[in-house]
Formats: sequence, C-alpha cells, structure tokens
Amino acid sequence: MNRILLILLLFAAGLSGCSKSTTGADQVAAQLAIDTKIITNYLQANNITAKEVDSANVVTGIYYTIDTVGTGVTPLYTNSTQVTIGYTGYLLNTNGTVAATPFVQTKTATTDFHPSYVLGAVIEGWALGFEQAKVPIGSTFTLYIPSKYAYGPYAQPQVGLPANAVLIFHIKVYNVTN
Repeated sequence: MNRILLILLLFAAGLSGCSKSTTGADQVAAQLAIDTKIITNYLQANNITAKEVDSANVVTGIYYTIDTVGTGVTPLYTNSTQVTIGYTGYLLNTNGTVAATPFVQTKTATTDFHPSYVLGAVIEGWALGFEQAKVPIGSTFTLYIPSKYAYGPYAQPQVGLPANAVLIFHIKVYNVTN
C-alpha cells in the first residue's frame, strides 16, 4: 500500500511540474504583436497612410511611406544590392511618441559623403523595406520597423536603444549598385 501511495505521489509531482512554458518563438510573436500595435497606433494618430511590407505572404509589421519619388532608375533590390544613402533613425517609444533626437544620423547635405551598405548586411527591416518599396534613385522614404526586424531583445547601449526598440528611419537613396 505504501508503494502505491509513493508511486501516486511521484506521478502527481511529475504532472504538477508540467506547466506550459513560453518558447522563444512565442515571445518573439508576442513582442511583434506589441510592436505592430505601437506602429499602427502611431500611424493612425498622425494620419500617415503607410503600406505594410509582406515577405512571401508573411505579415511583418514593417510599414513604409514613399515621401518623395526620385527621378532616377528604379533598380531591382536584392540582398546583394549596394545602396548609398543618407538616413536619420528615431526611436518610437512604447507610448507612441517619437524620441526628440535621432539615435543615428548621416550628414544631410547632398555634397557630403554618404555611406554605402549591402542590403544583406543590414538589419532585416531595411532589406525587406527596400525590396518592397522599390524606390527609384533620388527618392526619400520612411520605414517603421518592429524590434523583431531590427535588434530584437538586445539593447544597443552605444546608440541609446533599449531592448525591443521600435525604429523609424527616414532614408534618401543616392545610388544603387547591383
């Protein structure tokens, strides 16, 4: 009888230890839902009509607006495309306000040096945004990027970004090389 009670007690203890745990994928999905809500609330509050980026019919939560259409060639953007751009990056706070100062910014004069990046080596939000927006050279556009497609749960203290930072980038395209 004692053995049966001991076995039942061990079985009950084993079952009580089985609780539903949250996986990394569940946490990422939950954060993406939070970030997307922050972005869509910001867009609505500021009467901004933006298009959502989808990647192979997967909703990303990345939005973009084309602010000015350039007069240059409209290139095919791929992961191997090199873009020469000017940009300003802002943190979109969880309360829906934009940080007063940018966390990163290139020089703004047309005659200044502008950095070049290969799209396969930048944050995923940029790569997907460029590919979807298909902006011609000379264009300016804005990307609204949830943390999943930027730096995720990793703070970037060197530029003052917290973990799960939602970002806004204003980008001007100077040149594109495929």
